[in-house]
Amino acid sequence: MLTTLGLALAVVVALGLLAVLGAALGLAYLINLPVGTSRRLPKAAAGLDVRAIARALDEAVQMTSGRLPSDIQVRVTEIRREIIELLPRTAAFPLGSEDLYVIERTATDYLPSTLRAYLALPEASAATLLPQVGKTPLQLLREQVQLLDDRLDEITEAVRTQDADQLIANGRFLEERFGQRAGGLALPPEESEGSIGPSR
Repeated sequence: MLTTLGLALAVVVALGLLAVLGAALGLAYLINLPVGTSRRLPKAAAGLDVRAIARALDEAVQMTSGRLPSDIQVRVTEIRREIIELLPRTAAFPLGSEDLYVIERTATDYLPSTLRAYLALPEASAATLLPQVGKTPLQLLREQVQLLDDRLDEITEAVRTQDADQLIANGRFLEERFGQRAGGLALPPEESEGSIGPSR
């Protein structure tokens, strides 16, 4: 009986270790997403320096690798991914768009400046309470990175909403053009068997 209990306990422990290892590998994948986006740069809005943006984002991920808590490192990686994915869409942004400015400045200034300010501090001071704000440098970093990530989420959601609006408008056009009522995605009806050639 003791042997059976021991075997069962060993199985439980092994499964637990596998779960922890799986979670760790998943987190490592997110944190260590490949950099070097300059190899395949997307087209973007005129006047937007895509190479400078990609280079700044790569540097942000590289300089913080292994130097930040995992949750913050994941957010930095997520910010990089969001901006890279948004770049091709910026060509459709209106001239003087605030969102366009935010994307560029986040990549080349806001994010790098925030990270460098934190990394310049002595490591021991990360958890030291700053009396003037009542927070630690680590708490401030976490808040500031989250603020940048949340703003990019808003821009991404706005782009998705615009895509949905365009799809709806296209559906209405197709309904009017072909007389369909199936969301605008159905094809025109086929000709009857007795008809020959296009209708006139």
